[in-house]
Amino acid sequence: MVCSLLGCVDCAAAQSVPQTGAEAFILMDADSGRVLAGKNTEQELAIASTTKIMTALVALETGSLSDKVTVKQSHLKEGSSMYLRAGEMLTLEELLYGLLLPSGNDAAECIAAHCGGGTERFVARMNEKAAALGMTHTSFANPSGLDAQGHYSCALDMARLAAYAMREPTFARIAATRTAAVGERMLGNHNKLLASLEGCTGLKTGYTDNAGRTLVTCCERDGMRLIAVTLNDRSDWADHAALYEYGFAAFARKRAVTRGEEYTLAPVRGGTQTSVSLAAGESFFYPVTAGEELLVSARLPEELTAPLAAGQAVGELIVSMDGRELARAPLVCAETVAATEKKQSLFERLFGRTG
Repeated sequence: MVCSLLGCVDCAAAQSVPQTGAEAFILMDADSGRVLAGKNTEQELAIASTTKIMTALVALETGSLSDKVTVKQSHLKEGSSMYLRAGEMLTLEELLYGLLLPSGNDAAECIAAHCGGGTERFVARMNEKAAALGMTHTSFANPSGLDAQGHYSCALDMARLAAYAMREPTFARIAATRTAAVGERMLGNHNKLLASLEGCTGLKTGYTDNAGRTLVTCCERDGMRLIAVTLNDRSDWADHAALYEYGFAAFARKRAVTRGEEYTLAPVRGGTQTSVSLAAGESFFYPVTAGEELLVSARLPEELTAPLAAGQAVGELIVSMDGRELARAPLVCAETVAATEKKQSLFERLFGRTG
């Protein structure tokens, strides 16, 4: 698996980045993690219902889509709702649609109670997941995103969360859905960019008095997938569209390493052949601007010893740009090399081996 070493980097062509009305924002390449544009990316702010991205992820990791969940009166919270009724029963999958499309706080409470054995335990799992994803400026206090002390994140952390979430097939499917029927309900997705922005595939809206308007979206064009996050932004729809137009115009997705492509020959000792062809074990893509060049170098032992198996990792490819290391990919044997059989001496052939 390609190991990306990139954290937050300065964006290129900063003079072309559109101005936004956001208190904090970020535009990130989802695959490599390169930050293409941003402001106050690590400032801790209220995030409102974009919280529900994490709620959905934890639910998917701890529950089953076919689970039956009974609604209780205590689940019916204030704010945005999918209009659940106490006593009715829904599947976890139906609740996830109610969570991510109309941003139901009632759905969030039902999910937390079912998947976590109670809201407090569920929120603890949300925070554990945040820590595992390296979200160092994030703390969750509830599953819905309602304003609460100790409930905050930052644009960078939310972009990392969104990139991770969109790799989960069920999450990505639900987040991209414009409308869904749940019983007698017809649920509409609050994310207007799904219908108006080319390539938009999700993700989540949010609003509270304290947080203002928050928005996390994902957009894919020509194989490049970008994540945009704006926090406290009254012009979020227009700002996201402008950020994507900038990102896709200023950056191109370049393949630095191609899985299966042979890069070099390495000498082999004690084998049926004296060298082995080495190939990349994984592909690596990276967004670059005009004039930026990706360099690939190999790190491997001076000599390899047979036997060697096809696909065996024996070194690594290092991708760098402007002297900065970006990622490493395994360098593997492209073929099998058997060990040579040791020839017996005349004494061994006549009298057999001893010892």
